Amino acid sequence: MTKPVIGFIGLGFMGVGMASNLVKKGYPLWVRGNRNRVPVDEVLALGAREAASPKAMAEACDIIHLCLPDSPAVEAVLRGPDGIMASGKTGLIVIDTTTADPNSTVALAEEMAAIGMTLVDAPLGRTPKEAAAGTLDAMVGCSAEVFETVKPVIGTWAGNINHMGPVGSAHRMKLVMNFIGMGYAALYSEALVMAVKSGLSPQDVQRVIGSSRLTNGMFDSFMAYAVGRDVNAHKFSIQNAAKDTRYIAGMAMAAGMANPMGSAIRNAFAQAEAAGKGGDYVPSLSDHVAGLNGLDLAAAVKKGAV
Repeated sequence: MTKPVIGFIGLGFMGVGMASNLVKKGYPLWVRGNRNRVPVDEVLALGAREAASPKAMAEACDIIHLCLPDSPAVEAVLRGPDGIMASGKTGLIVIDTTTADPNSTVALAEEMAAIGMTLVDAPLGRTPKEAAAGTLDAMVGCSAEVFETVKPVIGTWAGNINHMGPVGSAHRMKLVMNFIGMGYAALYSEALVMAVKSGLSPQDVQRVIGSSRLTNGMFDSFMAYAVGRDVNAHKFSIQNAAKDTRYIAGMAMAAGMANPMGSAIRNAFAQAEAAGKGGDYVPSLSDHVAGLNGLDLAAAVKKGAV
């Protein structure tokens, strides 16, 4: 059986691993990157081809993946004068793996359906390590029929695939996931500072909580930076986290719910971003919170290691 021709736009930390798996597992692939040529050249070396524009990619492909920073970027790639929708490619399926605003997703899906295209939301869970291994989590929003079409393709880069329901539902689930994940990050940051300011060491927190029922994967990667000082332990930027918490706030408001925890989490990341920390990775929020409290967390880690 002939495999569909796949496109991939957005070869960032996650996208490069996902695209590589598509090629390695036998799918003909077209890619389009950004200013950084390194991941583009990496995937081209595996046998992919480079598209001149999103429109040209759409004309050549059956299914296109998007792995972009936010909803405005997705909207530009889809709606732009040289964008995917401008191709008029009837039957084209676009799989949006971006952590996006569900309201934008639903609106885009309606526009695309009107011209014979299908939008699937399939945001990701886990890290670039799992992207390279092809074992990401994927939440998928689309009809049951479309899900059966895209599942084998998504299965090249995801090991845990959950069909959430109609388009938009997966992006909502992803925001719930990131609400929990970024909530952990904000909580761990304050917990570490509280411990050190009270006479404990960062290593005490890592050892005791890490061996208790309160531990989890997020705790491990967070502490690998906050205590282990591994800068690349959790490669997800504060800027992206701040964006996600804004989308979370919008979803909560649309649901008409009280969301005090969400407000506190959003403010923690908004404050760090406003202080110029947006390009740093999420676990470095611990350094920012420490600084607000007159504490050098790196020095406390060094002291605790003695």
